[in-house]
Amino acid sequence: MADNKKTEIFNKVSEIVADHFDVDRAKITDDLNLKTNLDADSIDFVEFVLELEDTFGEEINDEDAEKLSTIGEVVDYIAEHTAN
Repeated sequence: MADNKKTEIFNKVSEIVADHFDVDRAKITDDLNLKTNLDADSIDFVEFVLELEDTFGEEINDEDAEKLSTIGEVVDYIAEHTAN
């Protein structure tokens, strides 16, 4: 069950990344680094986190957000912090 949840979260996060950073969906993997691979500046990253919060209905505090660097870490964080 957890794998299905993470797959669902990964797919949603990937859609956000593809739209927000104009990246080919096929190139998005767990290892994709938001800051180095996507060349995201701090404003891009904040907007991305806000979009994650809206999508998943869960607040991500600034301290936690700073620790998130890969898609896999984002997926794990959301999986741990959402009830469904």
